[in-house]
Parts: sequence; structure tokens; C-alpha cells
Amino acid sequence: MSFFTDLAHQYIDGEWRPGKGSWDIIDFNPFDGEKLASIPVATAEEVDQAYRAAERAQQAWADTNPYARRTVLEKALRIVEEREPEIAEAIVAELGGTHLKAAFELHLAKEFLREAIQLALRPAGQILPSPTEGKENRVYRVPVGVVGVISPFNFPFLLSLKSVAPALALGNAVILKPHQNTPICGGTLLAKVFEDAGLPAGLLNVVVTDIAEIGDTLLEHPVPQVISFTGSDKVGRHVATVCAANLKRVVLELGGNSALIVLDDADVEYAVDAAVFSRYVHQGQVCMAANRILVDRAVEAEFTEKFVAKVASLTVGDPADPATQIGPLINSSQAESISRLVDETVESGATALLHGRADGNLVSPSVLTGLPADSPVLRQEIFGPVALIVPFDGEDEAVRIANDTPYGLSGAVHTGNIERGVRVGQRIHTGMIHINDGTVHDEPIVPFGGEKGSGLGRLNGESMVEAFTTQKWISVQHGRSQFPF
Repeated sequence: MSFFTDLAHQYIDGEWRPGKGSWDIIDFNPFDGEKLASIPVATAEEVDQAYRAAERAQQAWADTNPYARRTVLEKALRIVEEREPEIAEAIVAELGGTHLKAAFELHLAKEFLREAIQLALRPAGQILPSPTEGKENRVYRVPVGVVGVISPFNFPFLLSLKSVAPALALGNAVILKPHQNTPICGGTLLAKVFEDAGLPAGLLNVVVTDIAEIGDTLLEHPVPQVISFTGSDKVGRHVATVCAANLKRVVLELGGNSALIVLDDADVEYAVDAAVFSRYVHQGQVCMAANRILVDRAVEAEFTEKFVAKVASLTVGDPADPATQIGPLINSSQAESISRLVDETVESGATALLHGRADGNLVSPSVLTGLPADSPVLRQEIFGPVALIVPFDGEDEAVRIANDTPYGLSGAVHTGNIERGVRVGQRIHTGMIHINDGTVHDEPIVPFGGEKGSGLGRLNGESMVEAFTTQKWISVQHGRSQFPF
């Protein structure tokens, strides 16, 4: 596909060039195995070149009138709108996203771009009083300088853009490293959008590479002041450790093991709809997905029957077919891992109400219940189409089970009494929770992030200003200070 081959390059200091590494990252369509592109990896030297280019370009960009910065973001939004059909096709081809998923991702991407446009004008300083006579304290909001962004494969266009656009709007330069499975949608496609929008050279650099080639160069390099990472908690812990050793700030958006709780007074049919979407959207490859569906025993039978029937009706197949609801997992390793997990969980005593099977990277949905209380699958993230139904007796047990996980990202509570749902939600140790809704939500101005093993920091809205700027105190003495010697 010429779309992919045209973008199969490194983008450094405004130039499209091949990487100098001795091996290639091969970009495959996860459904049919078609080779989309071959990209020679960037070396540590090229990462250094990208960071140095960003460092050179950043100060002039920070000094640029924020209204002018905003204009570039406005042009980027128009370009995304104009090219939406071909970007959607790329999402379907590169990551196996269904048409529904591609539309969902692009809708959110445009919303976040609109918010980034406003962020350019958001930072505000303060004048604070001083106990010293004649002194004026000015507190300025200034860009951090250069931001490193590492993005995942599941929503690559959105989750790259989500950090890149605000960081640029606020006067920073950015180095973006997309996931190896989605180097185009998560990386060079963004570079092309911003290049065509008139972003000056050096302000956005995209390096397609791998830790096997560059080690921790991306994290340890002296230029970036903030690293924004979205991915697994295992890799996130490593990122945090390296950045802490180098005194860098981090924003970590990591995995989840969210619980969707169905109380005894819930609208069962509506709760089923919310739970099916929350578990199986994009084949379950979503950090906010409802891994665990906790159901009060009073409605367990009714809920389970309707849930299994709805899941069994989902269409599994080619993501290019608009009728498909479940497409492929990102690669064979993920597909094999999910299949093995289901088999091992059943062998350990769980009951499979639906037992999904793998056909290449296509894995049909599984629904498991009757899990032993100590089953390890209850406490881990499942990045695939597997739902766990767990019964409970009363609110207290629901809260205990929901909190019995090292994660704390999202969640939902279904009930006929909204304030009851809010009370239960307040007891769940999670960064986000939704009453009478699904678990998969992201909105541009609402703080997004998790607790415990689900990450550090927040993104969206004012949290973007906190993440990608710093404060500078300048005092002015209008009179004369008295010094003790």
C-alpha cells in the first residue's frame, strides 16, 4: 500500500530519511499478514540527532506568539478532518481495528485536537504577595522544553496525538517513538499531518526503533525533561525507574483490571449492553476494558444468560468488513497468549460459558465464570476478548472484590439509584469510575489516569498544563531590601 510505504521513514529535523540500523521493523496487517511497510530502525545516534534538533528548535517555538502556535494546531485539525477516510483505512489495516473502532478513535482524536488548540492560550501566570516590603513575586508558566512520547499499539493515532498536540501547543518540542506494531498510525502519520500543517522543522521528530537497538537512550538522554509513556505496567515501571535515576518527570498511563459492577437494582439489559461493549471493544485490547464483571447474585442468572447470548452473537472476522465487531489481535504472540490463558483458567477450575478459539490472530470471545477466589487471572490485565463473570452478595463484597487487584484505572457501577452508585464508586480505589455506563471513556477536559499499578499523573485539560509546563518564580524588588551583613 503506497500510503504505508510513503510514510515508512524516520522523521528527524524536518527530513524524511531511512534509519541507519542494520535491521528493519516490518509492519504487518494483523488480519491477513500482508506486509504493509519495512522501516530500517533508528540508531541511538539518530535518537540523539532527533533530541538535538528538538532542543535547537524549541526556544524559538516557545517564544512564538501562542496565537500563532494555535494556528498550526487548527491546520492540523483540518487536515485530519480532510483525510479521515484514509486514516480510518490505515487504522483498519495496521492494527486490525474495525470500522466502528476506527471511527471511535478518530472522533476522540479530533476532540483532543480541539482541546489542544485551546491549550495554546491556557497557561496563566500569577502575581503573589511577599512579606518583604517593596517586593513583587511573579510566577510564570513556561514550557518544560523537550518531551519524549512513547505510545502503544491499541489506539496509536489517538494516544500519540493526546500527548504530542498539547506538548506542542504549550511551546515544547517532541520526540515520538511509536510502538513497533503501529509505526505509521502511531508515528509517521502524525509527523506528516503536522508537517503539512506548517509546524517548523525540528519540533516534532519521529523515531521508529526498538529497545534492542537503542537500549534506554530515549529515556536517559539529557535533553528531554518529561517522558509521557502509555503501555504496560511492566514497561512503565522500567520507564519510571530509569527516569527517576535521571531526575526526569514522567506521566505514566498504564494497564488496568477494571470491574463493572451490576447491583441488585440495576437495569439488567442495559448493564449487559454496557458490559459487552466495555469488555469486547477492539477485541478487549483497551486499558479501560471491563476485565471483571461483578454481578449481584440476585440478578446473576438473568444477567449471565443475556450477556452470553449477546456475546455469542458478535461477528468475528475481517476488520475491513463493516459488519465485523471483533477483529484480530495485534500479533500472533498476543493471540497465543490469550488462548493459553483461557485454557489454563478452565483447567484450573473455571467454567467456560463460551470458549473462544484462535484462527490465526482472530480469537473468538470467551466468557468464564466459577473462578476460584485465588485465581491469578482475576488480578491481572487481560488484553483480549475474555470476560470474567464474578458473583457477589451485597455492596461490601462487591467493593472488596473490585479492590482486590494491583490496578486502579477505570470501572463502572450499574444501579437504579444514582447516589447509591456514587457511594459505591467512591469506595473503589480507581482513578475513574462511571455510574450507569461503560468503563471505556476518555474526554478532553476531564483528568484521565489511574491509581496503584495503573500509572502516575494525569492527562487532559488542565492536567496537560501541569504535565508539559513548569513554574518559574521571578521576584522584583521595587524598593531596597535590608541585608543582615
